[in-house]
Amino acid sequence: MSLPSPVQELVDDRFRRRGLRLLLKRDDLVHPDLIGNKWRKLVPNLEVAAGRPLLTFGGAYSNHLRATATAGRLLGLPTVGVVRGQELAGRPLNPSLAHCVANGMRLHFVDRSMYRCKAEPGVLATIRRAAGAEDAYVVPEGGSNALAVRGCRALGEELRGQADVVAVACGTGGTLAGLAAGLVPEQRALGIPVLKGGFLDAEIRALQELAFGGPRGSWTLDHRFHFGGYARTPPELHAFADDFEARHDVPVERLYVAKTLYGLVALAEEGAFADGTTVMAVITGRPFP
Repeated sequence: MSLPSPVQELVDDRFRRRGLRLLLKRDDLVHPDLIGNKWRKLVPNLEVAAGRPLLTFGGAYSNHLRATATAGRLLGLPTVGVVRGQELAGRPLNPSLAHCVANGMRLHFVDRSMYRCKAEPGVLATIRRAAGAEDAYVVPEGGSNALAVRGCRALGEELRGQADVVAVACGTGGTLAGLAAGLVPEQRALGIPVLKGGFLDAEIRALQELAFGGPRGSWTLDHRFHFGGYARTPPELHAFADDFEARHDVPVERLYVAKTLYGLVALAEEGAFADGTTVMAVITGRPFP
């Protein structure tokens, strides 16, 4: 592991001409296979699992499923991924799920109605029996539980005093909940949700309640940059990411990181940050082949 992950400053005219500094927190460089916030979330859960098999949840393009499968391979732990939606018989797996299988994860597909109720004890017990994983340690979707939020607090602690605004993409909200808790009061965490729906505010508050007993840190969400929802990456977003890579020679993952960087550029152009503000983007992943 390479911790703390490095901080990189970029010279970008879209920020500089407005009197802003742009920094990147390169959490994509934490580990060659287990990247950034996924590792930070998994470590405390792996400690509690104490060698038991892992069962977790995600969609067909879930970064969390890939990370859990990779962790299982590296640590020699059996893993089961409960995937939202029906398996398409006769069709090959997409690259994300194929990666999971190649790393030893056993996939169990459930329909969307059951998936929505997966946190209910009876439904979860049914899923565990059907997946043959009744003895497994359960990690929630996105890896976000109280343990994971406490693990992500270290991310904020590594960034104390280095930026005024620290932005991170949000799926389930666990990384933002922990990040905000680790920053000092003068800093603000900014979440860029990658799903539409506007439900994350309550989720983040609930996660901080579970992890710390109440709210921690200063954080806000900007819901405008999801581009239609999770795994939606229209041509405009790809063009932006390609341009950012060409400008700065930094790989830009499309599902999360591109939306964060796009949001920061848009906010800078709107004048949302005062002259002299140092803005940091947390790079939580890298492009998947």
